[in-house]
Amino acid sequence: MEFSEKLLTLRKANNLTQEQLAEKLDVSRQSVSKWESGQATPEMERITQLSAVFNVTTDYLLKSSEINDLSVKTEMLEKQQQNILQREKRQKQILGCVMYSVAIYLIFFAACVVQHYCFVYYHVSGSKSVILAEFLAATAIVIVLWVKNMTKQSH
Repeated sequence: MEFSEKLLTLRKANNLTQEQLAEKLDVSRQSVSKWESGQATPEMERITQLSAVFNVTTDYLLKSSEINDLSVKTEMLEKQQQNILQREKRQKQILGCVMYSVAIYLIFFAACVVQHYCFVYYHVSGSKSVILAEFLAATAIVIVLWVKNMTKQSH
């Protein structure tokens, strides 16, 4: 694999645009484009920076070796797999939070219905303030649940 192909593969595997890579290297997007198309080759300082950005050796970038190519591709696939697993875990967390939130608000709604009939039956006033307080309590529970579950992932 040529340098230009390696650069393109590494950039895409790391989900970087040409613009983002150019910013990291303090060069123009056009420079990155020329390197990837094989129209130009970066100077040694940029090759060293590229090796640091992509966590590969300069030998890998400059020399052609199928073993290195395979190991880098394997590493890239592992990174992609980890990203997919993290996204799935996050989606499951969000779905769980949504389900708990729905359950909490359904319980609140059921309590409101029961209270409404009790207040009407016993001719008690102040039902609106009680319902508002219960709604605020239910919302506080939902917020605590979301905060607890969403911060759990980062630890």
